[in-house]
Amino acid sequence: MAKKFIILGAAESGVGAAILAKRQGYDVFVSDAGVIKEPYKEELEEFGIRYEEGRHSEDKILAADEIMKSPGIPEKNEMVKKIRAAGIPVISEIELAFRFKGDSRIIAITGSNGKSTTTALTFHICKTAGLDCALVGNIGISFAKQVALDPKEVYVAEISSFQLDDIDKFRPDVAVLLNITEDHLDRYEYKFENYIRSKFRIAMNQGPEDFFIYCADDPVTMKYLKQYHFLSNPLPFSMNQEPSRGAFIKNHEMHVKTGDEPLVMSVDDFAIKGKHNQYNTMAAGVAASTMGIRKDKIREAVTTFQSLEHRMEFVANIRGVEFINDSKATNVNSTWYALESMTKPTVLILGGVDKGNDYSLLFEGVKEKVKAIVCMGIDNTKIHEALGDKVPVMVDTASAEEAVQQAFRLAVKGDVVLLSPACASFDLFRNYEDRGQQFKDAVKNL
Repeated sequence: MAKKFIILGAAESGVGAAILAKRQGYDVFVSDAGVIKEPYKEELEEFGIRYEEGRHSEDKILAADEIMKSPGIPEKNEMVKKIRAAGIPVISEIELAFRFKGDSRIIAITGSNGKSTTTALTFHICKTAGLDCALVGNIGISFAKQVALDPKEVYVAEISSFQLDDIDKFRPDVAVLLNITEDHLDRYEYKFENYIRSKFRIAMNQGPEDFFIYCADDPVTMKYLKQYHFLSNPLPFSMNQEPSRGAFIKNHEMHVKTGDEPLVMSVDDFAIKGKHNQYNTMAAGVAASTMGIRKDKIREAVTTFQSLEHRMEFVANIRGVEFINDSKATNVNSTWYALESMTKPTVLILGGVDKGNDYSLLFEGVKEKVKAIVCMGIDNTKIHEALGDKVPVMVDTASAEEAVQQAFRLAVKGDVVLLSPACASFDLFRNYEDRGQQFKDAVKNL
């Protein structure tokens, strides 16, 4: 009898998992409580996968041998509670992909901030070095779909805490933990500890031949690292100390050492700027060197990398005012990093759906660098309360177009208008990409 495999959620990860499970001979059924988007529906039909939308048929779901739940579905969901009570095993899409990856190697990258940039840069280095590789997970296509339709020798995967929550045997050859700051606490019973534990799961199954890359300057990582006994090889990266293996930056030079031959290069040659990107580049450099990639290839890739859309993306310079799109900054820490890299007076566009934000982190950066704040959201009360007395001017707007026009009015030649919202986008936009695109369109229409 084929394994009865039920998938909750029919977006990228759910449909990818369905295709892989079907190809592996599972009896697959996909259930989505909402409306399934047309392209995903077409894929399900193309592969002959049964599905339902607008409901969860309890009798079908609770008869499953195993369930994969999409990362967007929280534990407090009623259907999930019933599944847990019935004792049916629940896995995540990355667990399924791992099950069928064969001899391929995995570089898995997680962290509260910098995941997408570090993953994209690591992939760019692997590609530059000529490896047969794919960019998967939160940033590329679904990991499971890649394994099913176009398997590669190396997978560079961006992994969220939600995906790590339901792993069992998932074991990356190289695990990267960039940093841990308060984010998504609404999904972790507002307990920071739960979220921290989730992040460390990335290395829990690793063995002595695997590598665990982490930031020795991140206080939360270092505090909790002592509580875990990992078997993998530790490779720290730092700006404050000089580990004998891993990476560090000293006197404006990055040193990467995992084997016999160290790589040394000037941070002035990095394609992506800002202190946070120096951390991201160290992490990617160490990950690449564990794959045996030659140092000249790492150097070439680090100097030619194009930064990601919606992440500190230069949009335009209009009458001497620079516009930067950092719509991917969906938490306070990301915005802190963005402000840290500003060297000119800044008009900051903030706001959206608050995930339990603590804006006090931004006090110093705002006082030092921000001349005006433009709030862009349905409810801006919390931003006013936290930052109203830290800037000379604060205005409210309710669309990207209005926010851009107000910001341009408040800026003078030599200023920067920075969209770095520190919040989720769902009050006014479909997602952070939509928010970034509307911002860019509004800038072009000035």
